[in-house]
Amino acid sequence: MNELWRQFINRWQGNFPLVEQPFAVVGADLDMDSEDLIAMIRDLLEQGVLTRFGPLYDASSMGGGLTLAALSVPMENYESTAKMINALPEVAHNYQRDHHLNMWFVIATETPELLQATIDRIEQEVNLPVYNFPKLQTFYLGLWLHLDAAGQVSTIPVPGPIKQGGMIIDELDRKVVQATQAGLPLQIEPYGEIADTCGCDTQTVIQRMQRMLERGVIRRIGAVPNHYRLGLHANGMSVWDVDDERLLELGSRVGRLDFVSHSYERPRHLPLWPYNLFAMIHGHDRAEVMQKQAQVAELLGSHCRQSDVLYSTRILKKTGLRFVA
Repeated sequence: MNELWRQFINRWQGNFPLVEQPFAVVGADLDMDSEDLIAMIRDLLEQGVLTRFGPLYDASSMGGGLTLAALSVPMENYESTAKMINALPEVAHNYQRDHHLNMWFVIATETPELLQATIDRIEQEVNLPVYNFPKLQTFYLGLWLHLDAAGQVSTIPVPGPIKQGGMIIDELDRKVVQATQAGLPLQIEPYGEIADTCGCDTQTVIQRMQRMLERGVIRRIGAVPNHYRLGLHANGMSVWDVDDERLLELGSRVGRLDFVSHSYERPRHLPLWPYNLFAMIHGHDRAEVMQKQAQVAELLGSHCRQSDVLYSTRILKKTGLRFVA
C-alpha cells in the first residue's frame, strides 16, 4: 500500500466533486495530475483494492424496492441455486453464511411490485421458501475505512450526516442511474461522457446527480474499498432479539458504535428467526468480531434475550443496484 493509495482511499470514499473536471480537483488534493490519478484508480480496481468507483445508489430512496433475503439451501444444490440467484439483475449482493440460513442476498428493484415478483420467481425456481427481511428502521448506514501509516485498516463513522428523504426519479434520472450504476467513466470529463450517453448536457447531469445526492438516492460518490483485500477478513452479521419497546433507543446506540457499519430493525420470522436487530461488524479475524460482539451485548444488557453472529464465508455476487435497460 503506497502512500498515495492510502491518502486517496482515506479521503475519497465520498464527496467526489460534481464539477466538469472532478479528477483535476481530487488530483490537486493529492498533488497529482488528472491522468495519473485516473491511471491509479484503474490500477486499484484491477488489483481488487477497490470494488468499484462512483455513486452508491439506494433503490428504496427512489421509490423502488430493497430488501435482504435468505434461503436455507441443501449443500448438494448450493452451486446451482447460487448460479440462478446471481443471474438475476435484481440481485445486487449475495453471500454464503455459516448458518442454517446459508444464502443471504440483497434484492434491489425499480418498483416494490417487482421486488415481490422477484421473490416469487426465486421461490418457484428453487422450490424453497425465501425469508424476507426488509428494513423497518434504519439506525445507521455507512462503511468508511481508514488506513493508518502502516497500512492497518479500521472502520470509522461516515463523515457528515446520513442523508434521507428520497424522491421519485424521472426518465432522465433513470438514464443517469443506468449510465453510472457500474461506476463513473474514468475520463477527464466523466459527466460529459454520461451526458452524451443520456442525450443531455454536462450541467444537467451534474444537477441531476446533485439533487439525487441531496435526497439520499445517491448515498455518496467515490471509492468503494474492498475491505477483505485491505485486511478485514471477518464479516459478521450480528443479530439480536431485543425488547420491541426499547429497540429504537438501543438500535440507535448500537449504530453509534464506531465498528458498526449497518444497524437496522428487520422483522422476525418465528419460530425459525427470533431476531429483530441486525448490526454488521467487521474485524481482522473472528476473535476481533467476537470482542466487538461482546461490547454490543453489554450495551443491550438484559433487554436482549438472545443473539448470534453469521459470518460470510464466500462472496457469491457483489455488483450493487442494476437497472435493466
